[in-house]
Amino acid sequence: MEYTVNELSKLAGVSTRTIRYYDEIGILKPSRINSSGYRIYGQKEIDLLQQILFYRELGVSLSKIKEIIYDPSFDIDMALTEHRKALVERRKQLDLLISNVDKTLVSRKGGIKMSNKEKFQGFKQKLVEENEKKYGQEIREKYGEDEVSKSNEKILGMTEEEYTRWTSLGAEIIKTLKEAFVTGDPASDLAQKAADLHKQWLAFTWPSYNKEAHAGLAQMYVDDERFTKYYDKEQPGLAKFLRDAILIYTGMDKNNN
Repeated sequence: MEYTVNELSKLAGVSTRTIRYYDEIGILKPSRINSSGYRIYGQKEIDLLQQILFYRELGVSLSKIKEIIYDPSFDIDMALTEHRKALVERRKQLDLLISNVDKTLVSRKGGIKMSNKEKFQGFKQKLVEENEKKYGQEIREKYGEDEVSKSNEKILGMTEEEYTRWTSLGAEIIKTLKEAFVTGDPASDLAQKAADLHKQWLAFTWPSYNKEAHAGLAQMYVDDERFTKYYDKEQPGLAKFLRDAILIYTGMDKNNN
């Protein structure tokens, strides 16, 4: 069966403008143009549009989606399996948040006693899942399955006070780093304070601390553009400055050896 833009729009629940835009950027071209000049879409395009919408629902950019679905090795059955896995994880997260809201409402009415730990469980679970999605593969390859799983358990087991302190430490690290960056010296007292704050921040999630792992993580901040972007959005060059400060702090600075 074939569809015009209007028919495909109604079928998929997206606007005709979106479908035309997908054609313009080359992510979803029509199978043909008929004698009247209308775009015509066939079954292959229907299946591709479904994949595009799945990936969009999961927050993947259009440029990345195009790269994925037009890769010669793209396997639609494998993609659907991955979509299902991701959606099941999202459902778990939503169920947890809904349960959290329900318990909070009942607790406020005096029906049950809700611990402070329970109040933050949904948010911590979301953080773990987002980190897994963004960096899971890299950190597991670097530190191993067991270490990462233990780290996730520590996050989920944080008390309200620990969670609050952990998040506030993250903000304090950035603030101190930006102040230290002005000096241009990663060995300065301020820069070394930032490195020490970073160590304290890691202690909330790492099963155990060692200097080599700390230095390795700092290097990853420079090597992986996603980490670099996180720090450099505050101040260009901040990721490298933090790396240098941590290498000095841990004694792993080769220039000083």
